[in-house]
Amino acid sequence: MPLQLQGCYTALVTPFRDGQVDYEALANLIEAQIAGGVSGIAPVGTTGESPTLSFDEHMQVIEFVANKVAKRCQIIAGTGANSTAEAIHLSKHAASLGVDATLQVTPYYNKPNSEGLYRHFATVAETTGVPIVLYNVPGRTGKEIPLDVVEHLSKHQLVAAIKEAAGSVERVNAIVNCCDLTVLSGDDSLALPMMSVGAKGVISVASNLFPAEISQMCSLALEGNFREALKIHRRFYPLFRDLFIESNPIPVKAAMAMKGLIKEEYRLPLYELSAPARAKLVETMKNY
Repeated sequence: MPLQLQGCYTALVTPFRDGQVDYEALANLIEAQIAGGVSGIAPVGTTGESPTLSFDEHMQVIEFVANKVAKRCQIIAGTGANSTAEAIHLSKHAASLGVDATLQVTPYYNKPNSEGLYRHFATVAETTGVPIVLYNVPGRTGKEIPLDVVEHLSKHQLVAAIKEAAGSVERVNAIVNCCDLTVLSGDDSLALPMMSVGAKGVISVASNLFPAEISQMCSLALEGNFREALKIHRRFYPLFRDLFIESNPIPVKAAMAMKGLIKEEYRLPLYELSAPARAKLVETMKNY
């Protein structure tokens, strides 16, 4: 049976303490997500600061999450890279741990052509035998997955979904109309608009803070109850906006530290919020 992905998937932060991954805090975050009723967890993606994790740390975090979750929710493990061989290596490790899918970011910097993109994603899927979620985020990668490539990949039995973080409801509408492929929003602020045209959920940053509420918004939308879902969207829209006041995951880690969930710590080149951004986020967080 094809993998079914729908609802709220939390793009989980990777907490640090004194320069190391804080596994005690990570365990607490995982339990809070499961208690909040999320459909799944997506570790070591953009929000999980995968670029500043060592190769060993990257694999260790996936292993820790898989063991802690213990099949209580789905896991979409971030194992993408701009080297197909590296993506395969990470994905094989994730597959051995029983994750439900891997998240495969568009190869960044080297900007392959359409055939290179297709072969990259297809090769990762076929080599590991685990469903993949395409991750279209051109603002970070410098390369959008063209619609014809998405359509071609949608026919592959191991391509389960696409995370759309290009900021375009129109593009999501086009994918839904041309492809038999699940779409998950990559933007909290556009999750509900995208679901209104056929997306099935969101890979969420805000649910690091409010897993139950973002999950409820998705559930209501999936039931067709957009009136009630819109109430949640409107309540949290200022947070959705300000969690991107600077580069993700800097604001969400700051907000989580304000709530005592983690220590506010980053690895360079990421650095703490500027004073004006922090002041704005502090004011916003007073409403939550």
